[in-house]
Amino acid sequence: MWTSLATSPSRSPLSNPAPLTAADALESLSRAAKPQKAAEMAAYHKVDRPYLGVANPEIDGMTRDWRRALSLPDRLALAEGLWDSNVHEGRIAAAKLLTQARIRPDDSDAWALICRWVPEFDAWAIADHASIAGQKRLVWQPERLEDVEAWTRSEHMWSRRAALVMTLPWTKLRNPKPEEIEARERILGWAAGYVSDPDWFIQKAVAWWLRELSRHAPDRSRQFLDDHGSQMKAFARREASRHLPPGADKGHHR
Repeated sequence: MWTSLATSPSRSPLSNPAPLTAADALESLSRAAKPQKAAEMAAYHKVDRPYLGVANPEIDGMTRDWRRALSLPDRLALAEGLWDSNVHEGRIAAAKLLTQARIRPDDSDAWALICRWVPEFDAWAIADHASIAGQKRLVWQPERLEDVEAWTRSEHMWSRRAALVMTLPWTKLRNPKPEEIEARERILGWAAGYVSDPDWFIQKAVAWWLRELSRHAPDRSRQFLDDHGSQMKAFARREASRHLPPGADKGHHR
């Protein structure tokens, strides 16, 4: 397990040379460590792993510089090493290294790495950062929805949840093309298969998807609730209908 050599912040982490190894990157992160915040994060996330207590804006600054400085193979190797460290901020940084709209010349290895991470998701913050990276790769090549569909049948709750979080861009289409509507309906089919799942995170993910969809396609979101809302938890119905006219979640009791 990686152990930080730094006991307190010694300099600003916002301007750093590109690290040669994951250990170098973790040492850069450790310079922004705040032990009290680390303890608070460990208590909040309730997952047994090292926490440094580094704020997201500081991780953003470092990973932005690293993305610019590193070649794609080096960036992928660094992301893999950071993820495998199991340090909370290391995994967040790994995801941020792959969060950009286009990865040239080919993002196949980046997508493969994200897919490798999915079965290891075990906490919402890390899962959401990695899913944001995955969103970029899915938008770039929507045919990858084939890979995502397999996650909907997983026994691993976080994999099932990732299928909805990574596909959130399909909720935000203002003038969707026919193939985009087809993809959206496919994902709504996955969501329909989740509505009877009692897990809080799954219910929350369905509600999140519908809430975002209601901003651009309120009628479709309302139709989903009419068809499936009776199987959803009450809190999820309320969350899903937050941007719909009052009463959109009424009449569904569970």
